[in-house]
Amino acid sequence: MKFQGRVWIVGDNINTDLILPSAAFYLKPEEQVRYVFSANRPGWADEVKPGDILIGGKNFGMGSSRPAARSLKNLGLSCLLAPYINGLFFRNCVNFAFPAVECPGVDEAFEEGDIAEVDFERAAVKNVTRGTALAGKPMPPKLLALVQAGGIYPLLEKEGLIAPRAERR
Repeated sequence: MKFQGRVWIVGDNINTDLILPSAAFYLKPEEQVRYVFSANRPGWADEVKPGDILIGGKNFGMGSSRPAARSLKNLGLSCLLAPYINGLFFRNCVNFAFPAVECPGVDEAFEEGDIAEVDFERAAVKNVTRGTALAGKPMPPKLLALVQAGGIYPLLEKEGLIAPRAERR
C-alpha cells in the first residue's frame, strides 16, 4: 500500500474526544465525519480531500476506545503518521483498516500542506516537498494482514467466524 497526499498536522496529545467528540458518538459512522476535530479545528472536515495524510504529534490517540480511527478513515484520509501512537488507538486503526505508522521525527519533518509519500508495508515516509526521507516502524506482519484484509470484521467474515454484515442487521 502506497499513499501520496497533502499533509495536515494536528500536534501532540490529541485525544479521541477531539477526534470523535461525544456529540457525534451515537450518529451513524458516515455522519460522524463532519465532527472530526470540530472542537480544535472548526470546519477542518470540510477542507480534507480524499487521500490527504494526517500527521499527529507525540501520544496521538490517547483516551477512550471510541472508534475515532474509523471516523478518520471515513473522512477520506489515507493514513496516519505520528512519532508515537497510543496503543489502544493504534489497535483501533488496525481493526478499522486505517493505515497508521509510528515514525520518529515525522512531526518535525513536515509543515502543513507539504506532500507526503508513504510506503505503508515498509514504513518508509518521504517529504516530497522538501526531499527528505524518514524510516518508520513497520507494522507487525499479523497486524499488517488485518489492515490489508480490510479490518477485523471483514477478516472474521471471510474466515466464517461471524455472519456477513447484511445478515447481522
